[in-house]
Amino acid sequence: MIKAIIIDDERHCINRLENILTEHYSNEVELAGSFETVEEGLEAIKKLKPQLVFLDVEIHDKTGFDLLKQIPEIDFEVIFTTAYDKYAVQAFKFSAIDYLLKPVDADELQQALDKLKVKFSRNEMSQKLDALFHNLKNIKGSSKKICVPVLTGLIFVNVDDIVRCESNVNYTTLFTKDKQKILVAKTLKEFEELLGDYNFFRVHNSHLINLDYIKSYNKGKGGTVSMTDGSEIEVSTRRKEEFLKKLMS
Repeated sequence: MIKAIIIDDERHCINRLENILTEHYSNEVELAGSFETVEEGLEAIKKLKPQLVFLDVEIHDKTGFDLLKQIPEIDFEVIFTTAYDKYAVQAFKFSAIDYLLKPVDADELQQALDKLKVKFSRNEMSQKLDALFHNLKNIKGSSKKICVPVLTGLIFVNVDDIVRCESNVNYTTLFTKDKQKILVAKTLKEFEELLGDYNFFRVHNSHLINLDYIKSYNKGKGGTVSMTDGSEIEVSTRRKEEFLKKLMS
């Protein structure tokens, strides 16, 4: 059973989340209370010691980030509830932080709770939040960090440092500009969805490349691209036209 609290300044949002938790997840989540200010939330975290906090991004004239920055050691999981725009949502995704868009959807809540069934890790949550704060400061800039799960835990990679991503069934290998090879427990499709807005293009079923690291395109049926790391990547015939348009844009 996961002990949880809600911190949100909108009573109707609290009521909706409480109702969903009570109706569908009473065997998984023990709801210990709901609180409507940063100050009340801080006090509740100290007294109740929750394992999970549903945290609103905007709380009156403060934010959920203001609350988190006042906690020396974060030993609980956080699921943000937010009405933020797509750039901020991208920051959550890059940082591997769970979020629920308002109004909260029961199916999305289930997905977020499923992820929490793995072992709680105090250190990993702090790392994720550090990455989130960095990414939120650079919402529309190029300086982004992506959180990736590896066999030993989590690592953070600058998006600009990734040359290409190669599929390996349910895993993906990231190749970086400093010659690192990082095996990640995510599919290439997940990376395509995450990095598509950041000058990455899937040239083949098995390859997603950073267009900033192309040295040349070599003609052929689909053709190939030469990358700055010395690799030669095939371009699939069906992706060729869209790829060339992307290069010329």
